[in-house]
Amino acid sequence: MNNNPKNILVCVAWPYVNGSPHLGHIAGMSIPADIFARYHRLIGNKVAMVSGSDMHGTPVTLLANDLGVTPEEISLKYHKIWSKSLLDMNFLYDLYTNTHTENHMKIVQDIFKVLLEKNLLEIREQLMPYSITENIFLSDRLVEGECPCGNNDKARGDQCEVCGRTLDPADLKNIRSKRDGSIPEFRKTSHYFLKLSEMQNEIKEWIENKDGWRQNVKNQSLSFINEGLKDRAITRD
Repeated sequence: MNNNPKNILVCVAWPYVNGSPHLGHIAGMSIPADIFARYHRLIGNKVAMVSGSDMHGTPVTLLANDLGVTPEEISLKYHKIWSKSLLDMNFLYDLYTNTHTENHMKIVQDIFKVLLEKNLLEIREQLMPYSITENIFLSDRLVEGECPCGNNDKARGDQCEVCGRTLDPADLKNIRSKRDGSIPEFRKTSHYFLKLSEMQNEIKEWIENKDGWRQNVKNQSLSFINEGLKDRAITRD
């Protein structure tokens, strides 16, 4: 019996529900988390394993546009499929929810309001890739191109999977749309930016004081901070 149980929160990645789950989703998302959660339950710790369907991702909207239906129809359909599939495979989620619940929306709004009150959000103009063929702004994950490091010609607009560098679409060379291969043009758009740079010292101190983290996780997190945290847009067109 564990006389000193710990509270263990297992936060599993939230999948986009623009299609049914496949083996890659299950292997990368649920299996490692489920093994970890089951281990801690076995040794007597109190575990909450949580996740849910991302019903507001750009891929959901694009699929809905392609099919001529609403994003809500697509997301509800595949949320049910995902929920049933995870249950049928006996993954022990304590909560599998979605981003369309009243609770989720209220919490997101509360966080947004607090950030506004603390002056940690700011509206700024930025240049984003715009698809001439589809008449839409393309999110960072809907474009690809050559990473500045030169070792990957299919880097996404948010990250290079080869060098691990965090990117913006404007960093890519020979940028193109992942939707139809067309070359986008950069246009101005306005978004709320989270002032990560102003929180850098507090975040660094918080990470340095963590005892239960693996050293390589702490080192990687601190390396991002030592490079200088950049303010990031937290809204989308």
